[in-house]
Order: sequence, then structure tokens, then C-alpha cells
Amino acid sequence: MGIMEQARTLVGAKASAPVWPPKRLSLALQGGGSFGAFTWGVLDRLLERGIAFDAISGASAGAVNAVLLASGLLEGRDEARARLASFWRRMSDSASFLPATSLATAMMGAGFSALTRAFSPYQFNPFDLNPLREALTAEVDFERLRAQSPVKLLVAATRVRDGQLRIFRNPELCVESVLASACLPLIHHTIEVEGEPYWDGGYVANPPLIPLVQASDAANLLIVQVTPAKSERLPTNPSEIVKRLDQIHFNATLNAELEALKVGLMLRATPKLRRLHIGRIAAQDEFEGLADENATNLGWDFLERLRDSGRNATDVWIAQTGA
Repeated sequence: MGIMEQARTLVGAKASAPVWPPKRLSLALQGGGSFGAFTWGVLDRLLERGIAFDAISGASAGAVNAVLLASGLLEGRDEARARLASFWRRMSDSASFLPATSLATAMMGAGFSALTRAFSPYQFNPFDLNPLREALTAEVDFERLRAQSPVKLLVAATRVRDGQLRIFRNPELCVESVLASACLPLIHHTIEVEGEPYWDGGYVANPPLIPLVQASDAANLLIVQVTPAKSERLPTNPSEIVKRLDQIHFNATLNAELEALKVGLMLRATPKLRRLHIGRIAAQDEFEGLADENATNLGWDFLERLRDSGRNATDVWIAQTGA
């Protein structure tokens, strides 16, 4: 896909061009493991451009980035940028110390292969050591965030008992709710919030779009998509096939909600929809070969490349959408 396609407006409710770049955005941040560093880059550049944020929805790594952004904004834009950078550095530094890292990474890299049927996280990580918990605790004051967040937050998780979406909003945010949103059950122990077990939010909403539109007062909504949507190479071995299936699955909920929103926009169903413009920045369009990369790779060079790609993609999106 050419670079001219990476920044495009999906739908627009008005024929006349809106003020550009927008002064305020709502954001939908997709999850995708270490690919979330691309979103870090997008947020970093939006902060530099002075754009404000109304509401943010996220699943998994998208939820983590959303919470870090909102927490940092309590101290200002520079602190938000610093908080995001510090978190991703922490995660990279901690990667070499993960318990049974080689096994966990092998399982993920093989696309949840036969190893996942032989071992559970309760076996290869019996003490539930989780560097994400430590990084979130270090970077985010959840008590203050619940009380003073400058942004409306919607953090998605999957309720295990019935497979339904649970959205944690500002008053409910805590380290457990964010960990629940990022809980891959073949890698992490199930996360319980008030006695209810949860898994990764990407299984049911990656990220939530319709609830975000309902919560948002901004006329512009930007989707940051990090999970590759297309693969040019036919997968032929088991690990490649399952990896591609995972990519399709984690984009399916996003595509379904987008289609529903497009119908509403075409019908001009409500005053909010009549003024809504939805845009998308896709990591795959900027980062060549992303579909072949491993979303468990926390190497600093790889994360920096993703961050820089996110910054570049944001500039292209702003320039071309405003053309």
C-alpha cells in the first residue's frame, strides 16, 4: 500500500472541509503487543502539534497508551510525552528479565502452537511475575487519574464467563482494570476485578468505537490501527497460519464497528453523527513488513522504529487530510 493511502479520511458527514488540523480529537487505540509503540509515536507527535483530546478508547496496548497519556497530561504535554517514553523504555529493559521469557516468546512467536496446549501461564510463570504491572504502578497515579483525568477514558476488557465486553471508565480505572484489558490468557494469569475474571479486550472490541462515539463531544475521531490487516504472502506452515488468523481475528471487531458507523453516517442518524469525521492511521501502511514481525519483540531498536513510524504517519495524516 502506498504512502498516499496511509492517511485518509474514512467517512465525513459534511461536504465542506473542516478546520484542519483539528484542535481536539477523540482517539480509538487498537491493541497489538509491542506494535503499540507505533501508537506511542502517533501520540507523541499529536502532543507536539498541540492537539487536545476529548475521549480515548483502547484495548490491550491501546488501553495502556491511553492511560499513560491521560496520566501524563495531568502535569502537561511534556510530561505526557515523557511518561510514554519512560513506560516503553521500562518494558524494553524488563524484557530480558521476564520469567521463562524464552518459552513465552516461543509460544507467541509460534502463534499459540502446540506448546500452548502443553503449558499454561500457571505452569511457566507460577508466581505471576508481570513487568507490565510494575511499569504501570511506577508511571501512573491511578487514584489521581480517577479523580482528575483531563480525558474521558474507555478501557475494554473481555468478561470470561460470558464473553461480553466490559468497559472500564474513569471512576473504575485501576492497575487491575488495565491489566485485564491486556491479559492474553495463554501468556498471563487471568485478571480479576472485584471478583470477576477478565481477558484481553481485543477479543471483543479492538478498540471500542461505538461507545467512544457515544462518549465523545469531539467532531473528529482518529483510529490508530496497529494490527496488520493485510498479508502479501500466503501462510503455509502452522505458525504462519495461526499468526495470520490472529491478525484477522483482532481486526474483525474493528471492521464490524466501522461498518456499523458508516451506515449511521450515511443515514445522518443523529446530530452527533452528522458532524462526525472519522480518520485512520494504520501502522502497516508506514512500517514495511509489519505483518511478518513479532508483536512480542520488545527490543529497543524495534520499538524506536515503530515510534518513529508513528510520528511520520501522523504528519502525513495531518498534511493529506487537510489538503
